[in-house]
Amino acid sequence: MELSSLEDRLNRDNRRMIDRDDDRGLTFVIRDGAGHAVGVAAGYSWAGTSELTLMWIDEAHRGRGYARQLLDAFVAEAADRGVRKIWVSSHDFQAPDLYEKAGFERMAEFSGWPEGHSNIILCKTIAADGGA
Repeated sequence: MELSSLEDRLNRDNRRMIDRDDDRGLTFVIRDGAGHAVGVAAGYSWAGTSELTLMWIDEAHRGRGYARQLLDAFVAEAADRGVRKIWVSSHDFQAPDLYEKAGFERMAEFSGWPEGHSNIILCKTIAADGGA
């Protein structure tokens, strides 16, 4: 069986178990003048929560505020969908400071993942009116 087929089956089971069928992808891309992707924020929303699973900015385009623009767009769209909690995982050598500056709180830190580093789980709670 293909991995995507198994993921589809797992997602169907999850939706059935909690009687929520509102899962949708959530993606924002920044492109350069030639149309090439230079930054992306991607994840999904489901059952009042969201997970940001991919945040990437091309090395040549870092330091221009693109990551914060993408993160703000992701959070705003999630709030518009009724999401109340957004989760993200970031290694200590990636961007945990970006998320904390945007109102995410550290919920857990797993040292040794990968070896010599930590994986940090962060969460942002969105108020019912869409504010942080």
